[in-house]
Amino acid sequence: MNYRHAFHAGGFADVAKHAALALLVERLRDKPKPFCVLDTHAGLGEYDLLADAATRTGEWRDGIARLFGRTDAPDAMGAYLRAVRALNPDGSLRWYPGSPRLVRDLLRPGDRLVANELHPADAETLRRTFAREPGVEIAEGDGYTALKAKLPPAERRGLAFVDPPFERKDEFAALARALRQGHRRFATGTFVAWYPVKGRAPVDAFLSEMADGRIRRVGVAEFMRFPPDDDRRLNGSGLLTVNAPWKFEERLREAWEWCGAALGIEGGIRIETLVGE
Repeated sequence: MNYRHAFHAGGFADVAKHAALALLVERLRDKPKPFCVLDTHAGLGEYDLLADAATRTGEWRDGIARLFGRTDAPDAMGAYLRAVRALNPDGSLRWYPGSPRLVRDLLRPGDRLVANELHPADAETLRRTFAREPGVEIAEGDGYTALKAKLPPAERRGLAFVDPPFERKDEFAALARALRQGHRRFATGTFVAWYPVKGRAPVDAFLSEMADGRIRRVGVAEFMRFPPDDDRRLNGSGLLTVNAPWKFEERLREAWEWCGAALGIEGGIRIETLVGE
């Protein structure tokens, strides 16, 4: 429980991940029936990019800072960038929305967010941040346990967003187990799991396991800042999806290609189906 996302908020991995998350929630909004989003490793709702943690690494300067003032973003980036700008109404970039804030800003009346966080101080911060906002439940505990405890949602429609810190050596194995358990409880739900790409071997082993056919409609998307030729650094990040909404991949490619050009990524973009219908 040493990981604190404040050091990495707004970096290239956040840009790719949160642009995708916004698109997924937008697709859920296409139908009138209420939905629930379970954010299993929620972190904070909002991050101060001028605080010590963020300035110490400066990752946001090569991430959201390169996009914030752009006026040529495609429609697929609209919801994400509007959420960032809503936190910075004076036009000067200081605050970055974590996944709970991003999701909350996209909910309609009747939709619901369950933000689960293991770190006690961060869970308390979430409670203060969303204390007066309807449709938000804050839960405190292990994120993988939340996939069992909080699914299926009462709405029987929604998204589980799984964004573990990858502190433990067996994180890929734990993630695979948790996704299978969550899918058994909520087979019609959408699942999206974030993972880091340093070296290829552990990533490819995880993807191979998730492509064994026990779960259908599995996709993978990777946004590579660098080629994966140095496993001492974060070269890129990926998303494994289950039951992604119609046209999500098409919209994600539009968003990520623009982001890739704006951020000057060197490792490329991968968006493909692992297991079909």
